[in-house]
Amino acid sequence: MGLDARVRPVGVTERGDMTIPDDPAVAGWYRYGPVPGSPQGSAVLVGHVDSETGALGEFAALYEIRRGDRVEVRRAEAAPVAYRVVSRATVPKDELPPSVFRRTGDPVLTLITCAPPFDPEAGGYRANLVVTAEPVREFREFRE
Repeated sequence: MGLDARVRPVGVTERGDMTIPDDPAVAGWYRYGPVPGSPQGSAVLVGHVDSETGALGEFAALYEIRRGDRVEVRRAEAAPVAYRVVSRATVPKDELPPSVFRRTGDPVLTLITCAPPFDPEAGGYRANLVVTAEPVREFREFRE
């Protein structure tokens, strides 16, 4: 896929929106929710599709991701976690489902970036691309 972003924890703005790192090469992990690899809930990573200059950001790679693609999250103090993409949807910015930020239920990785249309007079992109991936359960055969 070609997405290789550093990740840093983020919170919320004064308006209650999730904070997004300014640098389009950096992803934000929603620190009030599960971390990637948690046994339950939605671990959310968010990033910019491009910069103010139009240079592509790391999350532009999400435009090419498809159902079945593998996503790996490398962690500093634990083994990498592998996921398989199960869905992708474009939703209006003001209609991001609350389930994206759920803390319970089956574990998923949720990746979010901006999506067209782009309306400079309205402040930028008007939609979000939401990619959902489930953990890959790897089975190894053991022989005696």
